[in-house]
Amino acid sequence: MKAGKYEVIEGLLYTKEHEWVKIVDNRAIIGITDYAAQLLHEVVYVTLSAVNTEVKQMQSLGSVESVKAVSDIFSPLSGTIIKVNENLTIHPELVNNSAYNEGWLVEMKPKNLEAEKKNLLDSKGYANFIEKL
Repeated sequence: MKAGKYEVIEGLLYTKEHEWVKIVDNRAIIGITDYAAQLLHEVVYVTLSAVNTEVKQMQSLGSVESVKAVSDIFSPLSGTIIKVNENLTIHPELVNNSAYNEGWLVEMKPKNLEAEKKNLLDSKGYANFIEKL
């Protein structure tokens, strides 16, 4: 699905701060959207919270630094980080080149999945949101 020139993947959930989350077997894989990656331009550094860190919904779980700015990454859900994308320490450009695949940021075990999903946008809602920006 396209929202202007930006890719929005159906089946994911989104925040208004431009993070996405994919739920797989009671795990949540999190990244930033194509919209955010394109706005940042060239990502040069990614800092992520460590494995076993507990985060709350919309709490910072790291940051992305580009040649233009440093942006916080907000967790779409509460939970415990169980895996970080180590490839980003060597290849931060994956966030730009493959925001929804190789550029994922963290994987977490969510705590309040059903209740917190209500605070997120589906793909159509997110596409409508960014088209108005």
